[in-house]
Amino acid sequence: MAVTASLVKELRERTGAGMMECKNALVETNGDLEAAVENLRKSGLAKADKKAGRVAAEGKIVIAEDGAAAVLVEVNCETDFVAKDDNFLGFADLVAAEALALGSTDVAALMAREVDGESLESRRQALVSKIGENVQVRRIERLENAGGVGSYVHGGRIGVLVAVDGGDEELAKDIAMHVAALNPQFANVEDVPAEVLAKEKEILVAQAADSGKPADIIEKMVEGRLRKHLAEITLVGQPFVKDGDVTVGKLLEQKGASVKGFTRLAVGEGIEKKEENFAEEVMQQVAGS
Repeated sequence: MAVTASLVKELRERTGAGMMECKNALVETNGDLEAAVENLRKSGLAKADKKAGRVAAEGKIVIAEDGAAAVLVEVNCETDFVAKDDNFLGFADLVAAEALALGSTDVAALMAREVDGESLESRRQALVSKIGENVQVRRIERLENAGGVGSYVHGGRIGVLVAVDGGDEELAKDIAMHVAALNPQFANVEDVPAEVLAKEKEILVAQAADSGKPADIIEKMVEGRLRKHLAEITLVGQPFVKDGDVTVGKLLEQKGASVKGFTRLAVGEGIEKKEENFAEEVMQQVAGS
């Protein structure tokens, strides 16, 4: 069977492969379109396997939400250029939507899900073949709250979900933006593990002991420094990023609201790569708004 230009065009539209790859696949299969599709998919899997070991520390944090539930998903690639590619972005959005429907944070289960008869893992492999970079779905964070979930994504590189009871949508987004900028470790003092408190107190006592002050004074010094430290590491204790004269806790009190918890993801956390000051970038954007 003759390999026509229209046949090559159809194969390209179905697989996303290059023109010459499509032509060669059709030649090898004597113009059998379905066999050519299968060959290209096998070829794509081989390419994906070869690229799997390459560092993928760029990418996007994508959000999918539906009322009382929301997910953050980190989808990685190798370069910032590909992170802006429509094919990559379309895949990331699809993955986020399926992660929300999945109802768990199990990445393996997510990638096994089928959309229009094709698993997300197969789609990932095809994308790797098409764009020529390693692509990985790295992690999922999920937050559910009957009172609502606030969300914020900064430049596709930092994503935050906040469980807020009370207040309004604007407040929830502001709190999420604050978490993106200042990255608190815990929501409230009650959330700080006892071992973290004990370790910090141990350090503060050792520091204060060198002052030579009486024991009762040292105790007060340690208490004051511990309160200051807790304010720095908890969301409610930090000065609000949009108004440093009021803490997040006081802002929530004024709005009749409370934060039950939050989760935050930044692209490439824990992957060896060039570090960028995302927090400073967020705060600069806030200051300019």
